[in-house]
Amino acid sequence: MIQGLVLALLAGALVGLQNIFNSKLNARTGLWATTTFVLGMGFVASLTIGLLVEGKQLFTLHNMQPWYWISGLIGVGVVNCLVQGIKRLGPTFAISIALTSQLAFALVWDSLGWLGLEKVAFTWNQLIGVLVIFGGIVVFKVGGGREKQSLAKLN
Repeated sequence: MIQGLVLALLAGALVGLQNIFNSKLNARTGLWATTTFVLGMGFVASLTIGLLVEGKQLFTLHNMQPWYWISGLIGVGVVNCLVQGIKRLGPTFAISIALTSQLAFALVWDSLGWLGLEKVAFTWNQLIGVLVIFGGIVVFKVGGGREKQSLAKLN
């Protein structure tokens, strides 16, 4: 379990870092060039590492549902939406909303057992957890606005 927690924390840090890099790239190139570069670099890196680690087994696709293949298309939407969200809201606010949305939808999909997931019983504690995180975003955003107003009055 500790290894899973560490990997999840590392993934969160990498996603946050990647989104900052993506927004900087977008400022210099544009949305579609950013998406192409990000997903293209991901493809090259994944293919290279996959071939080095798994060899020909990389292309063994037993019992795969055809609709799993659209995951890469979903990645286009992820990169596009996050780059545009960060541009409009700033990195912390946009990523906190994206993570809360991800958690809320994961709760729905797990609870309903959609998309081939093993159905996990819904509990009110899970919903309260998502709502507490949402409340934290509201406090973060409202609190930041008040500090800006206070600083503006001082200047």
